[in-house]
Amino acid sequence: MGQMVSDDKFEEQAARNGGIIKNGREILFQAFNWESNKHNWWSMLEEKVTDLAESGFTSAWLPPPTQSLSREGYLPQNLYCLDSCYGSLSELKSLLHKMNEHNLRAMADVVINHRIGTTQGSNGMYNRYDGIPISWDEHAVTSCSGGKGNKSTGDNFDGVPNIDHTQTFVRKDIIEWLIWLRRSVGFQDFRFDFTKGYAAKFVKEYIEESKPLFAVGEYWDSCEYSPPDYRLNYNQDNHRQRIINWIDSTGGLCAAFDFTTKGILQEAVKGELWRLRDPEGKPPGVMGWWPSRSVTFIENHDTGSTQGHWPFPSDHIMEGHAYILTHPGIPAVFYDHFYDQGLSLHEEIAKLMQIRKCQDIHSRSSVKILEAKSDLYSAIIDEKLCMKIGDGSWCPSEPEWRLAASGDRYAVWHK
Repeated sequence: MGQMVSDDKFEEQAARNGGIIKNGREILFQAFNWESNKHNWWSMLEEKVTDLAESGFTSAWLPPPTQSLSREGYLPQNLYCLDSCYGSLSELKSLLHKMNEHNLRAMADVVINHRIGTTQGSNGMYNRYDGIPISWDEHAVTSCSGGKGNKSTGDNFDGVPNIDHTQTFVRKDIIEWLIWLRRSVGFQDFRFDFTKGYAAKFVKEYIEESKPLFAVGEYWDSCEYSPPDYRLNYNQDNHRQRIINWIDSTGGLCAAFDFTTKGILQEAVKGELWRLRDPEGKPPGVMGWWPSRSVTFIENHDTGSTQGHWPFPSDHIMEGHAYILTHPGIPAVFYDHFYDQGLSLHEEIAKLMQIRKCQDIHSRSSVKILEAKSDLYSAIIDEKLCMKIGDGSWCPSEPEWRLAASGDRYAVWHK
C-alpha cells in the first residue's frame, strides 16, 4: 500500500468491530516497569487510580496478568490463572473495579506469540500443555520452534514454544480467552505483545471476535543506521512504512506503537531537531502518515527502566513529553516518568495533558511545522496551540498567543 492512508474507509469497520475508539482523545499510561513484579503491584496501583483519572489518562496498560515462568509475565503458561507476581486475582479485580469507577480503562498485555509447556513432547521439549486449561498438544507449536504445527507466520521468539496461529483450534481457544478477559475479568483494551511473531491478520481476527474498545500492537522494528559510526539515518520512511503496513493488515483495527517517532525524537533532542521535519514537511514518524493509529511514546519497560535497551536521554525527558503531548497521535506516558522522577516532572506532564485536553488536541490534529533546525523545533497544532523545544529561543509573534506552560527547553502557548 502507499504511505498515505485515509481514516475514512476504516472508521465504520473499526467502530463496528472494536479496536479503535473514534474520538481520538486518548492518553495512555503504561502502569508498570521491569521491576514492578517485585512489589504488591495491583494494590499499589489501586492507590494511584484517582490521580491517574484526574490527570486525564483514559486507559492504563497493565503488565501481563497471567501465571508465568518469568516473574515479569512474558513467559505465560496457564492463561486462565490470574494469580501472578503482581498480586492475586482478588487484588487485580479490586484494582479493575476502582478503575472502572473512575472511567479509567484497563488494558491487558496480551502475550500470545509463545507459551511455556507443562510436559515434554515427543522430542523432549516442554511443548505440551497437559493438566491446565487450554490443554494443547504439540500441534499448537510451530515446527520452527520444535512443535508439530505449521511453519511460523512471523519472526521466531527463540528458546520457547511459539504458538501456531494457523491452527483453527488455537485461534478458537485464544478468542475464548480474550472474551473471558473482557467480559469476566474486566479488561477493556488490549496491547498485543511481540506482534512480529505472527501474521497481522490474526490480530485482526482476535479484535473482531473479542471487541476491545481500543487495541495497540508492539511491532518493534529496528530503525536504519549507517556505518561506520552507525548514526541514525535522516530518512526513516521504510521503517514507518513497515509499521503502516502492519496496521493496514489488521484492517486498521489495531493501532501501533510509533517506534519510528521514538527513534527519531531521542536523537533529535540531542541537538539535531532538524530531524523532526520529513522531506514533505510532516512529522517523520508513523504520526506523520497515519496519526490516528500512532501511539507515541518516549519510553517503556523494554527501552528504559532497568533493561535500558534503547533509552531516551534522561536530561531531555520533558522535551519529549512536550512533543508527544502537543502533537497528533495517541500519546502514552511511562510509569517511571510520571511517578519515579519527582513531583515536579509529574506536575509538568500533568499540565501538558491538561492543555491538550482543554485545547482539544486529538489523534488527527493538524500540524504546521514552523522551524526545524539543530537547536529549535516549533509548530502550530490545529491553529490553537503553539509549541517549541530545544535550546534556541523562539516565541510566536502574534499577540493573541499566551504562554501556557514552560520548562527546561520547552514552551507551549495557546490563544
